[in-house]
Amino acid sequence: MSKPAGLSAMWRKWLIRAGGSAVILAVLFWFLPREAILAGVSAVPLSLFVSVFGVFLLGHVAAAAKWWVLLDRGFPFLLALKAHFGGLAANLCLPGVAGGDAVRAAMAQAAMRDGPKVAAGAVADRLIDMLALGFLSLIGLLMLGGGGAGAGVVTQAVVLVLVLLLGTVFGIPWGVRMLYRLKPGLPGQGFALNMAGGFAALGRRPGLLFVTLGLSMAIQATFVMLTVQLSYAVGVDVPLGAWFVAWPLAKIFAVLPISLGGLGVREASMAALLAQFGGSAPEVVATGLVWQGVLWLTGALGALILLVSGLGARPVEKVASEFSE
Repeated sequence: MSKPAGLSAMWRKWLIRAGGSAVILAVLFWFLPREAILAGVSAVPLSLFVSVFGVFLLGHVAAAAKWWVLLDRGFPFLLALKAHFGGLAANLCLPGVAGGDAVRAAMAQAAMRDGPKVAAGAVADRLIDMLALGFLSLIGLLMLGGGGAGAGVVTQAVVLVLVLLLGTVFGIPWGVRMLYRLKPGLPGQGFALNMAGGFAALGRRPGLLFVTLGLSMAIQATFVMLTVQLSYAVGVDVPLGAWFVAWPLAKIFAVLPISLGGLGVREASMAALLAQFGGSAPEVVATGLVWQGVLWLTGALGALILLVSGLGARPVEKVASEFSE
């Protein structure tokens, strides 16, 4: 009974997210001129879409390398690529799976057999990406002449993520050891101490953290510029700095668990943010939908990689669920 119940819960979660995306898109198409949105989507040449898709794939190869290096290259890079693209498939295509990070970590764990180190690397990778997005928004504000309440909010968010990253890498090892020194009878001591050791190992390599942060910023900035190229074809006319402010923030909003891979949330948030800089909402939404097409096509490629590798959706869900428990 537990397996059918688990699968039912997975599908229920997937349907809720699909419903969230459907509702948001319905609202956008209800309040905005539908013809203008569709015209914007159709204005993107196929050659441009294919070029953007190709560069996007290369960006994710670099992202896989970044994560692999954080895990101290503990398994072949080809497996890191499979795991990374499998995670993209989970985020965008697979119903109810524990999440892209969990799928990626589960595949790494199967190779490394070092759960604490895999978990520490995954957390550090996620925080580094969030910090990179915050820095890009700050750069966008500077490009626009910066200042005002918006600059203050973004700066506070960047400082918060930076504190979280430093606290995770340097504070958790000390805190966990102190906790088990005071309460040696607490359960999970082995895993907790090993994970603390994983964070401590990263903390002893600040150069690695700095390089991966720079790589993350370069990857995300490339993705911003790809979106800008699509927006030119659609007809969006806003300053470049506005994209560097809005795109990272929209990506953060898209992480909220109310949609399928951010579908609807990303488009709505970008339209709202770029409206302040003169962006036409229908054209911005059209740009977001084309970008979403790039994301979904990449997710489909990730699913194909899983199948070709002999890992279907159900086995990956099983391993990821076990890893996340």
